[in-house]
Amino acid sequence: MKLIIAYIRPEKLTDVKQALYAREIYSLSVTNVLGSGRQKGFTETYRGVQIEVNLLKKVRLEIGVNDDFEAVAIEAIQSACQTGTEGDGVIFVTELAKALRIRTGEDGIL
Repeated sequence: MKLIIAYIRPEKLTDVKQALYAREIYSLSVTNVLGSGRQKGFTETYRGVQIEVNLLKKVRLEIGVNDDFEAVAIEAIQSACQTGTEGDGVIFVTELAKALRIRTGEDGIL
């Protein structure tokens, strides 16, 4: 089992969900986050004062999948998010040791 963590642009969330659903991946967690990466932020003027904004709004997706669905999920996220410009996001994949369903105690579910 794998845990896929992706940081994406907020406006791409709907596209990613549709791409995952089309590939029969329905279980995901979504969190609004702030962060900085290669995009580094920007400066803006607010009431005549220069302000540096280096923490940008992103969406964090967490998707637990069986090994068979790892490549499918990654491809779905990439195809939905890739614009070719900085700030498209990043995907992390980690090994998931165990998954239990709380209601039934069922082990190895995903």
